[in-house]
Amino acid sequence: MLLLLKKFERIIVSALIVMMAVTIFLATIELGWLIIKDIITPPIILLEIDELLDIFGLFLLVLLGIELVSTLKTYLTENEIHVEVVFAVALIAIGRKVIILDVKEISSLSLLGIAAIIIALSVGYFLVKRTSHGRGSQDAGK
Repeated sequence: MLLLLKKFERIIVSALIVMMAVTIFLATIELGWLIIKDIITPPIILLEIDELLDIFGLFLLVLLGIELVSTLKTYLTENEIHVEVVFAVALIAIGRKVIILDVKEISSLSLLGIAAIIIALSVGYFLVKRTSHGRGSQDAGK
C-alpha cells in the first residue's frame, strides 16, 4: 500500500511540474507580447509607469513559477521540501504584490499587515539560512 501511495504521489508531482512548465511557458510568451505591444504603441519605445508595473509584476510571476518548479523538482528527486526555498518563493510572491500594489487604494492597516508578513518571512529566512549554515560548518568539523 505504501508503494502504491509513493507512485501516486510521484505521478501527481510530475503532473504538477508539467502543468507548471506549460503555465510558465505561456506566461513568458505573454510577458514578451506585453513588452512588444507596450513598445510599439505610442509613445513608441517609451513605457509608462502602469506598463512598467505590469511588466515587472508579470516578470516576477514567471520567476515565482520557476522557483515553484524548482521546489517540486527537488521534492520529486529528494523527497524533501527545502524550507529555505519555500521562504524565498514566499518573499518573491509578497515582493510582487508590493510592486503591483496601488498604495492609494489600500488601507494603512493592510499596509502594516503586508509589512509584518515581509518582516516575518525575512526573519524566518534568516533563521533558516543561519541554521543550515551552522549545520554545514559543524558537519565540516567532524
